[in-house]
Amino acid sequence: MTLERPATVNQARALRRRATVTERALWRQLRARRLDGLKFRRQVPVGAYVLDFVCLAHRLVSEADGPFHDPAHDVHRDQWLATQGFHVLRFSNKDILGDRLRVIAAVLETASLLPLREKAWTPERRAERSLKGEVMSASRPFSPCGRRWPAKQVG
Repeated sequence: MTLERPATVNQARALRRRATVTERALWRQLRARRLDGLKFRRQVPVGAYVLDFVCLAHRLVSEADGPFHDPAHDVHRDQWLATQGFHVLRFSNKDILGDRLRVIAAVLETASLLPLREKAWTPERRAERSLKGEVMSASRPFSPCGRRWPAKQVG
């Protein structure tokens, strides 16, 4: 029995594998909480769309607009995302590759103006939770990449 995945999930995986030079350059700046501790994810399916980069804590979307973006489609997409509570920033390939500092400054400034989602994980919230003893069991230690190893199945 095979599990069918939504088309957007498969599309997002394919887009992650074949990222453009511009997307890779922007991802290098956004990944691993490098921007003021903001957690970005890349090629995230939301509704019928796949977002280039999104910080879910602030509901901030950063889009790398290449030469094939359709502005009419983008307006419709941005309106739908706004109804879902997302704020979209669009950057041209020329801006990302030529003036990366301005792009990063725009992302940081916009994130500072947007409210933090109530259930977003912040370093303070993680520390507070660990002080209460609400940590995952020690029987599932962290892997080298920071994720939990899968639980061992007995049987």
